[in-house]
Amino acid sequence: MTDGSLQLQLFNAIKVKIADNLNAVDEIAKVLNISADSAYRRMRGEKTISLDELYLLCSHYRLSLDQLMNVPTDNIIFQGSYFDRKSFSFEQYLKGVQHTLAYYNNFKEKEFFYMCKDLPIFHHFHFREVAAFKWYFWMKSYFQAPGFAKKKFRFTDYTDELFAIDQKILELYNQLPSVEVWNIESMSILLRQIEFCRDADVFESDADAFLLYEQIEKLWDHLEKQASMGYKIKQDDPEQKPMASFKMYFNEILLGDNSMLTILDGVKTSIILHATINYMSTRDMKFCENH
Repeated sequence: MTDGSLQLQLFNAIKVKIADNLNAVDEIAKVLNISADSAYRRMRGEKTISLDELYLLCSHYRLSLDQLMNVPTDNIIFQGSYFDRKSFSFEQYLKGVQHTLAYYNNFKEKEFFYMCKDLPIFHHFHFREVAAFKWYFWMKSYFQAPGFAKKKFRFTDYTDELFAIDQKILELYNQLPSVEVWNIESMSILLRQIEFCRDADVFESDADAFLLYEQIEKLWDHLEKQASMGYKIKQDDPEQKPMASFKMYFNEILLGDNSMLTILDGVKTSIILHATINYMSTRDMKFCENH
């Protein structure tokens, strides 16, 4: 590889695949069987990697060289992740979201676009009651998790540990300039989910359902305030200190599909959600330009 910027893109793509609790330099050094100093020089672009090293890295981290190099072909290459319902851990899923947002925020120039079909997960975390309900609904309906079949909904079942991760995700999301395109489904689907649970008699009391409605109304107010100001704020900040830019649009014609687009230092990546939280992504230039 002779293009230094391409080599830097390679290592940026690798970094997002390495867990937060691991040192990227040490992990790459292990894969290449070289010293940490040698790995660091390759990551900085000071030393060009060989074809053998390129193969080892792409094989180990399951990267597509065609996609990385934007090789023009008729194929569109995606990479993705599938969650096994039997072994799914919501906590690990949240940590994955946290890791991804931390990666996005490492870039100097960044922008995040979201075509919303459902309420974006980041907005669950403004209010613990909303986060608790969405967690319950996913685990009961989508994942059919053991123990949830006859389980009643209780706000207190949503642990402090989960909500602490939520707040870290929200803090990272608030640092990321965002553009969201909403439609009537984006707002109504959450209300229909609550009605479904009320009809199924999963709320312990009507008071819990009404509390959830009240918190959702506060959430709408908060989002409307952010949209009118053009930037993100913490919902409990009396000073309303501006954070990252926030643009919100309402589309009356088309339904969203929960697809996303990131632009990180000029590089576009399209992300498509499917089956609730499974995802696939591509950096294919033609696809991203037409997304």
